[in-house]
Amino acid sequence: MFRSAAAPALRASRALSSRTALRTSMALRAMSSTSQAPLRSLDAFTDEEQMLRETVVKFGEDVVAPRVREMDENEMMDPEVIQGLFDTGLMGIETSEELGGAGFGFTSAIIAIEELAKFDPSVSVMCDVHNTLVNTVIRKYGTQEQKEKYLPKLATSELGSFCLSEPASGSDAFALQTRAKKDGNSWVLNGSKMWITNSYEANVFLIFANVDPSKGYKGITCFIAEKDMGIQIAKKEQKLGIRASSTCTLNFDDLKIPEENVIGEVGKGYKIAIEILNEGRIGIAAQMLGLAQGAFDKAVPYTYQRSQFGQPVGTFQGMAFQIAQAAIDIESARLLTYNAARRKEEGLDFTKEAAMAKYTASVVAQKVSGQAIEWAGGVGFTRETGIEKYWRDSKIGAIYEGTSNIQLQTIAKFIQKQYS
Repeated sequence: MFRSAAAPALRASRALSSRTALRTSMALRAMSSTSQAPLRSLDAFTDEEQMLRETVVKFGEDVVAPRVREMDENEMMDPEVIQGLFDTGLMGIETSEELGGAGFGFTSAIIAIEELAKFDPSVSVMCDVHNTLVNTVIRKYGTQEQKEKYLPKLATSELGSFCLSEPASGSDAFALQTRAKKDGNSWVLNGSKMWITNSYEANVFLIFANVDPSKGYKGITCFIAEKDMGIQIAKKEQKLGIRASSTCTLNFDDLKIPEENVIGEVGKGYKIAIEILNEGRIGIAAQMLGLAQGAFDKAVPYTYQRSQFGQPVGTFQGMAFQIAQAAIDIESARLLTYNAARRKEEGLDFTKEAAMAKYTASVVAQKVSGQAIEWAGGVGFTRETGIEKYWRDSKIGAIYEGTSNIQLQTIAKFIQKQYS
């Protein structure tokens, strides 16, 4: 009796409570919509970003594509490509217009890196290191005088190089042996660097050296140096892939650098390196993403043009499913990469997301570029098509700016912190 009499009243009370909650939710949503931009998908880009993408694609088609094979064979970047990057405004993407740059955001730099990699990952990494490492360090940590002196040159005419790795310090970056000793109003550097991208053509170098080894990594300091100060290129590496991108060993014998060329504070170089490499990993993710897409775009059309047993080879279920899976993998890498980029741009923590993006994009690039060769058969194995180059270029993605194991270790630490 009591139950049946109380039930209607209870249902009415619940309905009223639900309606009240719904109205409150709608009111909060209306208030929120007036103060916040609407949520957008990860493949939604501003007009500015779309314009930049179109500019990079045209530059890639007109300037890069005709030179890719020759640069790869010669293992040398064409000076016209380097000058074209400057002339197109792609070497100061985030630098303010007042200092000669484009004044765009971080995601714009990631778009440029991705699009360039579709044509040639060597050109892409040149643009990447210059923008996401060299320019960003000076922009974020440099004095006003340093910004005014170096950023205009880096945006318009002079290539930059980021010098951290050494023969004895790769993944353990802070085990570096290069030393810096104070001498009056200067610092004198002695040591060497290895695997340094852009170093053959660069004029501006960011060099990490230890001013006090007794303090360990807290003695590491970042310096700006110029080539004519006495930087010696000891060896230019001959590599499996990204051959047109220079990778050199550098020697410093009593390299004298003015004290005003210290970036940030003495002993704070380790902090700069950690923070900047997290951004750089998103750049490498974009490079590997563009590489995978470039290989896919070259190989897939061929599978619908070549017929065997009376039908295009791409329509056989075995190959069709491989192509479909590759498209899914590329899209997954793209979403991870642009999620990390947007988080960085919004001021959110992005260390884990950057590691996930770099790891995934590197794996996808190697897998898809390898499959692309097989999809094209014997033609894909020849250098004439350029498909095999993507596979050679892809291997570096698992190595530089943090190996794949380092990325997994970073991700695992975040998971442990969350669940333990």
